[in-house]
Amino acid sequence: MRRQPKETARAPTVAAVVLPVEKTGAYSNPRAAQSRLEEAVGLAASIGLEIAYTTIFPLRTRRPATLLGAGQLEQLCDEVKAENIGVVVVDSRLSPVQQRNLENELGCKVVDRTGLILDIFGARAATREGVLQVELAHLEYQRSRLVRLWTHLERQRGGFGFMGGPGETQMEADRRMLDERLVKLRKELEQVRRTRGLHRSARRRVPFPIVALVGYTNAGKSTLFNTITGAEVHAQDQLFATLDPTMRGLTLPSGRHVILSDTVGFISELPTELIAAFRATLEEVAEADIILHVRDAAHPESNAQRDDVLSVLDDMAKDGMLDSHWPERVIEVMNKADLLGGTTAIPKREGAVVVSALTKEGLPDLLEALDQFMTRSMEVVRTSLAVTDGAAMAWLYDHGEVIERADSDEAITLIVRLTSVNRERFKRVYPTFPLENVANATD
Repeated sequence: MRRQPKETARAPTVAAVVLPVEKTGAYSNPRAAQSRLEEAVGLAASIGLEIAYTTIFPLRTRRPATLLGAGQLEQLCDEVKAENIGVVVVDSRLSPVQQRNLENELGCKVVDRTGLILDIFGARAATREGVLQVELAHLEYQRSRLVRLWTHLERQRGGFGFMGGPGETQMEADRRMLDERLVKLRKELEQVRRTRGLHRSARRRVPFPIVALVGYTNAGKSTLFNTITGAEVHAQDQLFATLDPTMRGLTLPSGRHVILSDTVGFISELPTELIAAFRATLEEVAEADIILHVRDAAHPESNAQRDDVLSVLDDMAKDGMLDSHWPERVIEVMNKADLLGGTTAIPKREGAVVVSALTKEGLPDLLEALDQFMTRSMEVVRTSLAVTDGAAMAWLYDHGEVIERADSDEAITLIVRLTSVNRERFKRVYPTFPLENVANATD
């Protein structure tokens, strides 16, 4: 019997990370540029690349052929040869022509920011939905780069002037195959979205409020999710550790039940292919009653990360995926307080809670803030029931919070706090019992 060769671990690919910075761009500030470079290094390292060289290249102008200047390209070529680099990560969006020319000049693979993030998402996706979304984004990205893939084939016109050479024929065949696969993927994703829609409808019938965790990648959302719910969602100090939305039930101190949803992290300059492909994932945020914006309070660019997250949410609202009142549902969670000396070291402000998901410091304040938000968003109503209407009374006790109760020989008057969804449900199930709004009610 032939012995199988013993598997050996693959050596990590040696990589260089390059950040081109325009003098008038968002990263022209040295501190911002350095922070952006560190983020790019983290992205590259998260998929197993061994970073041997990093640099920031200031640009006078973006060259159409190679993006970089001649001197910068020469310097990069020397480093690639000296460090035996196999991949150069350019933390910018490259055109197909720029990517092809850089690969020819450097003699190694070149990946731009979009391609790198797509590779990370491809390595992380675990569920059927996540795999479909990543494949869709990859194909849309590859379709725009077909011209780069087939430059080794002859692309001269045929003798009669109307027949393409073999390169043109191959590109058309590949484009047709990609288009067919894209159509199939979109149909499969639409089915996934319909299934998720049915799940959301089922949750509305329960119904429990949805609390969605959002935030910049690596802000500590999954660690916070695990700490609060006791779940075991993959949490690691790396970018994009979570890709697929996960939900768990949570009981607040008041006894209220909510559903907590952990979502994919946001990032600056998220590729447009991913924004479209991950629409189903973002729909969990759109359906949320409360949005917990988790921030890394210890990060030097925490404010810039906050702006990036809010910008994506604002874009979702402009596209109709999120209602225009979403800012009213946001609670800001300043996480990683343990890295700054504890929760007391960070000034408290309205609409924000300071916590450490790792040490659990400040978590009672967060749960209390959720309870208070739920209280403010619920309606207080009064209804009178006959003493024989036990089913309706039990329904109100199960789905609402009874604040006051007055019993007489013939009727029972209840003042109840209900969510707007439960109020509508009660009206459908028991249409003969009027619900009167109560302007001032005590807890």
